[in-house]
Amino acid sequence: MKDLSVSIVAYNDEEDVKNAVESILRWTPDFISMTIYIVDNSTKENTLKELEKKPNVVYISTGKNLGFGGGHNVIIDKLDSKYHAIVNPDILLKEDAFSKIVSFMDESDCGMCVPRITDEEGNLLKVYRREVTVFDMFIRMFIKGGFKKRRAYHTMQDMDYDKPFQVPFAQGSFLVIKTDLFKKLKGFDERFFLYMEDADLCKRVNNVSNLLYFPGTSVIHKWEKGSHKNLALFKLHVSSMVKYFLKWRRSLSNKKIV
Repeated sequence: MKDLSVSIVAYNDEEDVKNAVESILRWTPDFISMTIYIVDNSTKENTLKELEKKPNVVYISTGKNLGFGGGHNVIIDKLDSKYHAIVNPDILLKEDAFSKIVSFMDESDCGMCVPRITDEEGNLLKVYRREVTVFDMFIRMFIKGGFKKRRAYHTMQDMDYDKPFQVPFAQGSFLVIKTDLFKKLKGFDERFFLYMEDADLCKRVNNVSNLLYFPGTSVIHKWEKGSHKNLALFKLHVSSMVKYFLKWRRSLSNKKIV
């Protein structure tokens, strides 16, 4: 059994994927046994298959765009690891993050972990959120700059980021989960093609285990917020929000969904 598996879903972002893989291989020590899966959803020709020349890298072409969750789910049956990392192509390691996360998860016995996620200048990004509500998503998507106190509460600005704490919803750009738990939950819910699949996974994890923030290491995320700039992505985001709230309205009666 490997210590760690990593999946990166590519979609016409060849350079980002290559940079992410390079940073993982550079900073992850040899005593962490690891396999990196590149799941290629791209619709354009690229040279990502050449990454298989590097140690511990496996390339898989899906032949079509399966979406974010669908892409990550492709490799579930192939996983033979203790922990599995869900990594965006626009993530960069700047230190040995994985051995620190693995040690923390071993000691804390948490089901899933999210480290400090920063921009390229080292500023902590607002990717940690409380329970998703219709109101919070509405003001985020449609009321720019308003309800500042509510936004700060929803994005957990009142928390001490020097200490671990439980997170209801962490953005899915960099998550490390126990592999057996990921398999038990059957990965991402593929009803969400893009957006909200991370909120859904976090909620399902917290229903049976816990998702903890870990301050002991950080990774860089070049966050582009695509749905804020692209009308088609915006519509897809809204559609996923509707699916999410329709699915989880049952949780108001304390029923658990896995």
